[in-house]
Amino acid sequence: MSSRTDRAASAQFADATDALAQVRLRPEIHLEEIPAPQRIAPHSVALSAEVVRPGSEDALASGRFVVLFDPASPEAWESPWRVVTFVRARLEPELGADPLLGEVGWSWLTDAIHANGAGFRALGGTVTRVVSESFGALADRDGEVEIEVRASWSPTEPDLGEHLLIWSELLCTVAGLPPLPQGVTALSGHSR
Repeated sequence: MSSRTDRAASAQFADATDALAQVRLRPEIHLEEIPAPQRIAPHSVALSAEVVRPGSEDALASGRFVVLFDPASPEAWESPWRVVTFVRARLEPELGADPLLGEVGWSWLTDAIHANGAGFRALGGTVTRVVSESFGALADRDGEVEIEVRASWSPTEPDLGEHLLIWSELLCTVAGLPPLPQGVTALSGHSR
């Protein structure tokens, strides 16, 4: 790649990722930039988040949002852009036996994508249920159930803000927060 082409790609990536900083997320989401993967694509950025109820320090859910940009448009991506996401949350123990938990977890993602209207291609991923039971000296602990949703897709346009909103909606759904009506912004519990 020539230095001129590389500079143009870097500028395109910077413009697209700058839009991420403009996205207003729910106040329950604590977001920070983390080191991005270096070998998957020439350009990448990664964010980590926790969903925390106001006035609490306990995380209801956590996750990562990674944006990859390769001007060569890898064939599997069907685009120069790729979003790679992960969310995890603890669920009520009785949900661990629900045979539809995986399908429901996946529908939370697809519902968020379709409700947003963002263009995408090559959507794929997994939903994992983790059931932990304690024995012996730990037998008095309650069982735990966690759900993990891992997904990736290729935005058809470099408006990454829409895709960050999709992921944040999934993160809040997995955390058990009620959805916000279209056009409503959640206010934090702090008075001004």
